[in-house]
Amino acid sequence: MSEPLETQPAATLSFTVRQAREDEYVATGELTSLGFATGPYAHLPRRPERVALERDAGARAVDGGLLVAVEDDTNRLLGTATVTRAENPISRQARDGEAELRLVAVDPAARGRGVAQALVQASIDLARGWGATGLVLDTGPLNHTAQRNYLRAGFERVAARELGTETGIGTPQVYRYPFDAVAPVRIRLVRQNELDAVARLTVEAYTNDYDLSAAYRASLADVHDRARADEVWVAEDTASGAILGTVWTPREGARLSPVARDNELDFRLLAVAPDARGRGIGAALTEHVVGLGRIRGVKRVVMNSGGSMVAAHRLYERLGFVRLLEREERIEVEPGRFVDIVAFGLDLG
Repeated sequence: MSEPLETQPAATLSFTVRQAREDEYVATGELTSLGFATGPYAHLPRRPERVALERDAGARAVDGGLLVAVEDDTNRLLGTATVTRAENPISRQARDGEAELRLVAVDPAARGRGVAQALVQASIDLARGWGATGLVLDTGPLNHTAQRNYLRAGFERVAARELGTETGIGTPQVYRYPFDAVAPVRIRLVRQNELDAVARLTVEAYTNDYDLSAAYRASLADVHDRARADEVWVAEDTASGAILGTVWTPREGARLSPVARDNELDFRLLAVAPDARGRGIGAALTEHVVGLGRIRGVKRVVMNSGGSMVAAHRLYERLGFVRLLEREERIEVEPGRFVDIVAFGLDLG
């Protein structure tokens, strides 16, 4: 079979993701090896069995899950991914009923064009079509770009399944995209084509309740810079795809504001669309940040908030946050205009 699984609009991406043809197996194996030989673990010795796994694309095609991204104009292979079933010998993480994503590789010359994201989405669609309960994968802790791609697609990190270490790599991180028991709301990283919509949502959420200066409105709308430097999460309605809310966190090891100290995770600009209130979106986003803090092993999750944002304060207190009085202050936001800043923290113990 070689029917297209996902075709990208020519105006944005000039390639198609489909199942590999038999005459492409050798080239796909070579591309897989090239992709991993130029990745974050390229410095490690190459074990013969690993090289054989990468090269033998035909063996990986046995489940019908060998995918390739092919440039439309030239038919050049740009990337590949393998979707396999739990009973396949190359599966490492899949359990009964799950499919597994392995060996996502992109030609170094084609990186930055959305090839990996398209391969991941096509893998999700293929595994869902198989009737799998979920799509699972593991990746090395240094594969930061890949991890963001998975979180952007809607995968959830499953730290409880991260067992054992690999020489030179450490403990692989495990991610899962559920098809069974799908929650009404999925929290994931924002996608490039959603940045303007998230900017509008953030501004609308805050101006719905507060009288804001033009400068503060502009800072709320600056989602592009936040997503470039840090992590902007969205709460997505899994039935409709609508974006219901958002929150901003730093990348691991960084911080957003002086309220955070060593071994703490801070978050900012929690916002819920006015027409989505009452659905627990704010709580879900906050609990996601707390879960992120647990995965990262920090001792406390902290944030600060304007003194007038009492509805948000009630939410944080309901979730177990307490005031950090020693970190609170009054700041001058405009000449002659002062705002009380309150701080909250949740010890993770």
